[in-house]
Amino acid sequence: MSINTSSSDDIIYAVDDKPGVTESFFAALQHVLASFVGIITPTLIIGGVLGLAAEIPYLISMALFVSGVGTVIQARRVGPVGSGLICVQGTSFAFLGTILATGFTVKATGGNNDEVLATIFAVCFLAAFVEVFISFFISKLGKIIKPVVTGVVITTIGIYLIKVGMTDIGGGQWLLTNMPEKFASTSNLIVGFSVVALVVLLNASKNQWVRLTAVVVAMILGWLLAFVLGIANFKLGEFDLIAIPLPFKYGFNVDFGALIAFGFLYLITAIESTGDITANCAVSKLPVRGPSYLARIRGGILGDGVNSMIAALFNTFPNTTFSQNNGVIQLTGVASRYIGLWIGSILIILGLFPVIGAVLQNIPKPVLGGATLVMFGTVAAAGVKILASEKINRRSLLIIAVSLGLGLGVSFVPELFANAPKLVTAIFGSAVTVSGITAIIMTLVLPENYSASTDHLN
Repeated sequence: MSINTSSSDDIIYAVDDKPGVTESFFAALQHVLASFVGIITPTLIIGGVLGLAAEIPYLISMALFVSGVGTVIQARRVGPVGSGLICVQGTSFAFLGTILATGFTVKATGGNNDEVLATIFAVCFLAAFVEVFISFFISKLGKIIKPVVTGVVITTIGIYLIKVGMTDIGGGQWLLTNMPEKFASTSNLIVGFSVVALVVLLNASKNQWVRLTAVVVAMILGWLLAFVLGIANFKLGEFDLIAIPLPFKYGFNVDFGALIAFGFLYLITAIESTGDITANCAVSKLPVRGPSYLARIRGGILGDGVNSMIAALFNTFPNTTFSQNNGVIQLTGVASRYIGLWIGSILIILGLFPVIGAVLQNIPKPVLGGATLVMFGTVAAAGVKILASEKINRRSLLIIAVSLGLGLGVSFVPELFANAPKLVTAIFGSAVTVSGITAIIMTLVLPENYSASTDHLN
């Protein structure tokens, strides 16, 4: 495949061009490499934290399978569904905290693993209708969800998840709970922080291909180091040769309190995806305003919602549009939506074989933690960047302070709602939900001239 080296902004293949087989395969492979870790990592974290070890290979297979199906839908455009762009779909990190909170709630009432997954997937399926609905009003949503709100939510997501990454660097939640004397051993810390250092060093390279595969390479090298230090085990266990996508394999159990929390997160995800699709249009040399642009946004957000419903139907977690693939378009100069069909096909094939999930399940926790710590830190930094892009006056400062304070406060002191009704715990037990709802309410309640009305206090 010819790679443009004169300017990363030049497009070799436009959106509706059809590259040859060789060009298509290698372009698709770069997108898969850029998104693979992001697709599987939430499942590895959820499975590990909630003790779903036996189900992880199948859940990873379904994550890859559905990501492939969703990517094809986005690129192919099925009726009004899809952006008609290379919008690679993958498991969203934004839902991680709420999924874990919901899982712990079910376990606290005596639920087994099947009941945990039945509740999570049922709620994710029903709440996805929120994103489907708001896709038709996406142009008006910006009047309610301001950058301050989005920035607060994304920052909260990143900060909340950093704890998960640091726990894995120490050896994981299971080790911390059951064998605290072995948690944060010297070997675990060496491996975990070595992966962090490798991700940083590889991302600092002037070679674009090295930066593109930085996380994958760092995890492979970290895994090898874990073997050398004796903290890596490799057990494939039992798994099916072929993963059969079975609708609601674990059942269907609705938790109405969690439904509200998840619905709010789909609202935030729609705003994030709008930005990602806009960036995709820009790097693909397409208009970022006007009727055709709005049609792509509506179709892309609708695609996100439909794909998340498909994800829940086939036993995996909510999907969203990945932003890292915009960088691959710039790198390769290939914006053809037909590459999306290749990407989807590769992911679907990978998803049909549980052996991949069984192998990935063996990734040592410190290796996973080192990689995800950087990812989660990047999420938090992206939220801070959004906040910094806005003029911070008295009003916005108060919104940020109260929203972050309440949201992170719930995260730091989860016992706050220990004696509250289950519905209250399900809604307000998530740091992301609390910070987001607080930011929206304060944005609506505090008048725009609030800052001006308090200036006389100086």
